[in-house]
Amino acid sequence: MTKLAANISMMFTEVDFLDRFEVAAKAGFKGVEYLFPYDYPADQIKEKLDQNGLTQVLFDFPAGDWDVGERGIGALPDRTGEFQDGVGMAVEYARVLECERLTVLAGKANSNKSDVVMQQTLIDNLKFASNAVIDTNTTILLEAINTIDIPGYYVSHTDQSRAAVESAEADNVKVQYDIYHMQIMEGDVTRAIDSNLDVIGHFQLADNPGRHEPGTGEINYDFLLPHIDSKGYVGWVGCEYIPSGDTFSGLGWAAKYL
Repeated sequence: MTKLAANISMMFTEVDFLDRFEVAAKAGFKGVEYLFPYDYPADQIKEKLDQNGLTQVLFDFPAGDWDVGERGIGALPDRTGEFQDGVGMAVEYARVLECERLTVLAGKANSNKSDVVMQQTLIDNLKFASNAVIDTNTTILLEAINTIDIPGYYVSHTDQSRAAVESAEADNVKVQYDIYHMQIMEGDVTRAIDSNLDVIGHFQLADNPGRHEPGTGEINYDFLLPHIDSKGYVGWVGCEYIPSGDTFSGLGWAAKYL
């Protein structure tokens, strides 16, 4: 049975961040994910999770200066020290929040650095993050992101994310497969999922075009989600979409899963 997690960086933005835990639970969600928790004390977020019976499914490692347009530093050779410091902070948050998935954002390609150097930096950082959680149940994830929404993003295809994950040579490093991003970059998502399910540790969804809720675009989630179930996937599916209207009004598609 599909397990949906509300991405409260995008959903339920009608209320302040710390109030989104309650409204997500009231909507029927049992898990939440989001970009970053670092603006709030971990204990404060944990209190919101516990009050509302929610599982903290996933969040991202620190990703540079988001406000000025940075979208990750995992593949940036001159930011390795910053990445490693961020791993330490994220792992501590994950411990408090009992979160078992942490996502590496590779960042935008640097024209001054060769692909070989960036790829090796990414692999080394995945290994570093993997070692930092080696004695826990935490999985390190790497997400490919489309280059329409984020021009120049370094990891933008399934084969890239798979190659980096396999090169990390660690059982606790997996691919985060975002159906929306890969529909834009590749299409043929069912075949891609079937071919890569052995390395997929988390799914995210949105429809295309528009990145809105399922049923607003071209992706047939009524087929795809049961298909993923049928292949034996038992993890979470994060709803990382921008509601086309108010969040609650757009949840009809999810009723069968909540």
